[in-house]
Amino acid sequence: MDLDKIFIKNACPTKIGGQAVIEGVMMKGPSVMATSVRKPDGDITIKIDDIKAPGKISKMPIIRGVYAFGSSMITGIKTLMYSAEVLEEAGMDIEKGKLDLWIEKKFGDNATNVLLYFSLVTAIVFSVGIFIILPTVAINFVKYFTTNVLMLNLLEGLLRIVMFIIYVFLISRLEDIKRVFQYHGAEHKSIHCFENGLDLTVENCKTFSTIHPRCGTSFMMFVLVISLLLFSFLGWPNLIIRILSRLLFIPIIAGLSYELLRWAGKSSSGIVKIISYPGLLLQKLTTKEPDDMQMEVALTSLKAVLDHGKGNNIDGSEN
Repeated sequence: MDLDKIFIKNACPTKIGGQAVIEGVMMKGPSVMATSVRKPDGDITIKIDDIKAPGKISKMPIIRGVYAFGSSMITGIKTLMYSAEVLEEAGMDIEKGKLDLWIEKKFGDNATNVLLYFSLVTAIVFSVGIFIILPTVAINFVKYFTTNVLMLNLLEGLLRIVMFIIYVFLISRLEDIKRVFQYHGAEHKSIHCFENGLDLTVENCKTFSTIHPRCGTSFMMFVLVISLLLFSFLGWPNLIIRILSRLLFIPIIAGLSYELLRWAGKSSSGIVKIISYPGLLLQKLTTKEPDDMQMEVALTSLKAVLDHGKGNNIDGSEN
């Protein structure tokens, strides 16, 4: 992996960040968000949304990370649902589960909001249950073989990281997810292109890496590593206290990880490259090389943000 093509010298970090959706890309600037989706007939539909400026408290270090994490989860689910709706209306067969159909029938016009919050709660419960609670429960039996607190916490942290990597690897094998990851790669290439001051064309974007230092994938790796280090200072109390301590420290870990990601996005120092390397490796799973049509969709969203908002301000954020 050529880090010089990821931490590009003289590149200007931007506040614009994004997310891949179903057959599309969302780009988010300081004041507007644009979501572009490629319909089955080849046309690109685009939706522009204004973004409410965060309050002063939510701009404070650490706190802004918690705010950004929660906001990105809500926005991510909303944009995924929007892309699915666009494709469904365009005639693409989007398979719905029995629960989705029941909610639509039961709540009518309010079904979208119900699905949004249900999806959000489900995602939180799944993530916390699988990647926070399960590892500490699984390692609990090891205390019968060793009472070394550092060893127990280290094993818990390593198990958490391994489980996350396996999860990402498995979903990356799914055909539908592969396409989403291609759009993820297109998003990164377009951001690289903009941050390097080149014309926003497909050909220019092709020269850049699909890996970006401010990616949410790297953020998740920071979360896993920081949690491993932080939990090591909390000892190895009984299981209930351990689970509660893990849950209580989630906001702090998210805030610290966000600050680390911001720093990594604005610096190309040796230490930044070292601490970022695990997350960059993980991006090899979550990003794939896009085709020209996917690249065009990403550029459509990026150009819309630049045209409608103040997206060219300098100061890195997640993407």
